[in-house]
Amino acid sequence: MISNRRQFLGTVAAAPLSGQQRRQPNVIILLTDDQGYGDFSCHGNPVLKTPNMDKLHGESVRFTDFHVAPMCTPTRGQLLTGMDALHNRATSVTAGRAMVRRDIPMMPAMFAQAGYATGVFGKWHVGDHYPYRPMDRGFQTAKYHLGFGMSSAPEFYNDYFNGSYHDNGVRKPFTGYCTDFWFSEAIAWMGKQQAANKPFLCYIPTNTPHGPAWVDSKYSAPYQRPGVPAAFFGMIANLDENLGKLEAFLRQSGLRDNTIFVFMTDNGGTAGVNLFNDGMRARKTSVYDGGHRVPCFVRWPNGGLRAPADIDVPAQNQDILPTLLDLCGVPKAPQAKFDGTSLAGLLRGKTDFPDRMMIVQYGQILKKWDSNVIWGKWRLVNGEELYDFRADVGEKNDLAKAQPGVVKKMRDHYEQWWAGIEPTLRDFLPNSIGADAENPVILTSADWEEIYCDNPNAILTGIGGPRGGPWNIDVERDGTYEIALSRWPPELGYALTLAAPEKKLTVGKLPAGKAFPIAAARLKMGTHDLAMKTKSDDKSALFRVTLRKGRTQLHGWFQDAAGTDLCGAYFAVVKRV
Repeated sequence: MISNRRQFLGTVAAAPLSGQQRRQPNVIILLTDDQGYGDFSCHGNPVLKTPNMDKLHGESVRFTDFHVAPMCTPTRGQLLTGMDALHNRATSVTAGRAMVRRDIPMMPAMFAQAGYATGVFGKWHVGDHYPYRPMDRGFQTAKYHLGFGMSSAPEFYNDYFNGSYHDNGVRKPFTGYCTDFWFSEAIAWMGKQQAANKPFLCYIPTNTPHGPAWVDSKYSAPYQRPGVPAAFFGMIANLDENLGKLEAFLRQSGLRDNTIFVFMTDNGGTAGVNLFNDGMRARKTSVYDGGHRVPCFVRWPNGGLRAPADIDVPAQNQDILPTLLDLCGVPKAPQAKFDGTSLAGLLRGKTDFPDRMMIVQYGQILKKWDSNVIWGKWRLVNGEELYDFRADVGEKNDLAKAQPGVVKKMRDHYEQWWAGIEPTLRDFLPNSIGADAENPVILTSADWEEIYCDNPNAILTGIGGPRGGPWNIDVERDGTYEIALSRWPPELGYALTLAAPEKKLTVGKLPAGKAFPIAAARLKMGTHDLAMKTKSDDKSALFRVTLRKGRTQLHGWFQDAAGTDLCGAYFAVVKRV
């Protein structure tokens, strides 16, 4: 029976496609950041108003039991590869685990090979450096920021208003609010592709409403009341307004009817969960459903999809890539291997779908059973708690003892899955240096192995231990390299011993930083173990080394005059000379 909430799949016959409708469709994927399942008025939020999202919901096929990773980078890697995070290696947001294996083909490369124009506008977060950047993975047009957002370690003081972005690797300024900029650039780009008569894949992964909650007060003002996250809801209100502008463009341009529109969010709820979380347990980062069950709306007016309705079949964002390949007639890359399954049949009204188990797992430190195994209505959490999600959305009634057979089947499935992954868990992906595609390379503490240090507050307060952590490196070419270690982002020109001043932004501010009495620097890389004295006004410590092509680690840190280790080198500019 089809109803508005948590329903089972019904039977709807798909209409046959006309010749016009068989033309390759355009694709838009809108992925918002940190917006939970409950952060929509169409899902019952009692305060937040999302009229354009609600309208899209009403025009779409909705997967109501849809899952991503409980954090942003793993979700992005899964979406773009069709593979589990632990297979593609982008398992966390930092700590050397925020990149997708370079041998895995990504969605944009497959679409580009099939003749599509490909463009990304917003938050990438699956690799800041060659060969992991969006333009290295198939996006012909890439307008994006580094790290997790405009307040991450690689972006540091970047502002949501009148800040900067990367245009196919070149930093440029933008005017206005970041979300407005992403949408306006995407709309202009789509118009150009239409004029060139090219089908397009347009990926709009916004960095809002992820914190910090910076937004013009005209959006947050309607929500200024006790217990309401006004600025967070204001960012969603701005997103909703931009969705309305995008929808108006699609209608006026005539693109709407032959464009597949996929809307989803990247993890469970954050700032809004205390107000409304649709009854689910937990939030972002959790393996309970509140951490990874998100909305997924799919609309294609002329695509022969079933009538707008809810589908309660469990699905996962690994399913999106094989689904889009099927719907668009784009060939799968020969070396691609999917953990996901195409949902095209369900979207077209078929009711038969394979019985399967899905696994939700991510993390900086990857541990066995730190997971959620999904099988129909069942949830096996942490390998030992069993819940019937259809009857118990809040996951309060543990049925493991009452259903030992179900638990065994789900544990057996996980054991087999884990056995194939466990040997690779310590295989960290390296950043390349010395490649013509990117020289110099500015490394940041966001990619230190196994150390979480990916935001300005971490760097300002000097966390990460007295030596920080190493970077995993792939030396692309033999040669002489200059390595400049610094305490602060090199573009700021701050001295090593400086306490970075408080920084006021358009909305909000960042506090002053911690000063260290830096008097020396150390560098270890391959066979090199080097030290040098520094002066109080030095902006960096510059080393010159000869390197051979191949894998290695780069580890730099700072010391005081007595030789005591103080902190890691949060930034390193590496140049082949």
